[in-house]
Amino acid sequence: MKPALLEVMRMNRICRMVLATCLGSFILVIFYFQSMLHPVMRRNPFGVDICCRKGSRSPLQELYNPTQLELSSTAVLHQTRRDQVTDTCRANSAVSRKRRVLTPNDLKHLVVDEDHELIYCYVPKVACTNWKRLMMVLTGRGKYSDPMEIPASEAHVSANLKTLNQYSIPEINHRLKSYMKFLFVREPFERLVSAYRNKFTQKYNTSFHKRYGTKIIKRQRKNATQEALRKGDDVKFEEFVAYLIDPHTQREEPFNEHWQTVYSLCHPCHIHYDLVGKYETLEEDSNYVLQLAGVGSYLKFPTYAKSTRTTDEMTTEFFQNISSEHQTQLKLFENASYCMLSWRKVKAGVPSPSRFSKVLLCFQNQD
Repeated sequence: MKPALLEVMRMNRICRMVLATCLGSFILVIFYFQSMLHPVMRRNPFGVDICCRKGSRSPLQELYNPTQLELSSTAVLHQTRRDQVTDTCRANSAVSRKRRVLTPNDLKHLVVDEDHELIYCYVPKVACTNWKRLMMVLTGRGKYSDPMEIPASEAHVSANLKTLNQYSIPEINHRLKSYMKFLFVREPFERLVSAYRNKFTQKYNTSFHKRYGTKIIKRQRKNATQEALRKGDDVKFEEFVAYLIDPHTQREEPFNEHWQTVYSLCHPCHIHYDLVGKYETLEEDSNYVLQLAGVGSYLKFPTYAKSTRTTDEMTTEFFQNISSEHQTQLKLFENASYCMLSWRKVKAGVPSPSRFSKVLLCFQNQD
């Protein structure tokens, strides 16, 4: 009886081991198929699980085929903007009858986020520093947490972000087709004043003073002192505008990106942008982008003090001393005086189907 009992006990142990092995294998199979059916998750610095795997709904899908059946007022607003840009570009194309193929060099302002399938075209003096910080958080895979802890100088280091011109032609075409593309625009004269205030009135911008200030003073100021010609740190706004409308300037070299046109930086008539945000509604439009990207629950557009921001009143004050002739001559872009008028009417609430998109083509170089 004893050997028989021992045999029974041995068989029971074997059965339990086989059962445990089968159960463990079954659990592993379940986890495997769950990983195939659901996005791979990783822990982000904010303590929230975020998706990094392609396969969940992309921002483009969420924008054009939202999960909620009824479109929000924000979605309707951006659809209207897209339609306006399309209509204006079509009209502009019919008038100019010019077409050209974009080169990789035209795409160096388009920042790519592979994980969230986003393409952001940055325009200097339109909150691009904070948006570059956000893109570094989105693409950093946990390296960055709070965007405002990233120094502005680091945000502008080109190696910290990947741009569309770094891809092959097939890869570029795929991303332009599949990723959600967005940019932000600003009232053109206001952006111009902001660029002047930042680059020519701040003492720390000695590189701009040396490269552009000395050139502007030499060309535009009669009887300039030797010190002014050497330092270039006291450029007047009138001199800056005169420099921009000088035909020699246009022939000499491409404009610096801080006063280059939105049209020339982002090519809105060659690239179909899915979202066009406005500087006046910066936070709302930015957070809508983050919401579509699926990160809006923990990542928001940085808010900051607006005391130094260039305003309508500042812009009006700066242009008081600019002759109407010079304002009209800002036609190295497209009819700046009309753009100024149209944008202000939009902000005043006067509806017009073409005014918003017209601003995208304001200050445009003829490609």
